Amino acid sequence: MIAIIDYGVGNLMNVYNALKKLDMDAVITGDKKVIDNASAIVLPGVGAFKDAMDHLVEHDLVETIKDNASKGKYLLGICLGMQMLFDKSYEDGQWEGLGLLEGEIVRFGDGLKVPHMGWNELHINKPHPLIKDIRDGEYVYFVHSYHLDPKYFDDVLLYTDYGVKVPAVVCKDNVMGMQFHPEKSSDTGIKLLQNFKELIK
Repeated sequence: MIAIIDYGVGNLMNVYNALKKLDMDAVITGDKKVIDNASAIVLPGVGAFKDAMDHLVEHDLVETIKDNASKGKYLLGICLGMQMLFDKSYEDGQWEGLGLLEGEIVRFGDGLKVPHMGWNELHINKPHPLIKDIRDGEYVYFVHSYHLDPKYFDDVLLYTDYGVKVPAVVCKDNVMGMQFHPEKSSDTGIKLLQNFKELIK
């Protein structure tokens, strides 16, 4: 069973419905016991970084997420959920993230239209089972004004070009993230979620 973390924000039903279409046993929950007993965790998110982290704190879920990740359980962050996996964000201030992966969330540079919104091409940085059968040049759907500046680009599996190389899919061991919305990204997004399903079997 996959626990989709409910902490008061996020497009939870879109993610839930996408997983159910792939016959994945998923539940939307903020219950720590359910999360602890899940085979994998999905951390969705939309909106502002600080608000989302505040919600995680208020729901007493920060340590639950960290503990499960430290035990090797697969954790997938989607959109803002991916950004929260990292050290800190500079969105309207400076805010601490979960610190499960190393890097910072920064605003797109001057001269670029913000938010980065719409379909953009993926480019392969390194092979991994999470991106099996994804070809260079496939498109996915992005909506974000801030992007990851990773400490180690080796953690990046797929990236897109938007003035800079923008990490699109990241992975280190059992912790992974997708900056775009796989549930809104047609066949490519479905393939990625299917690959996630295969990983957690």
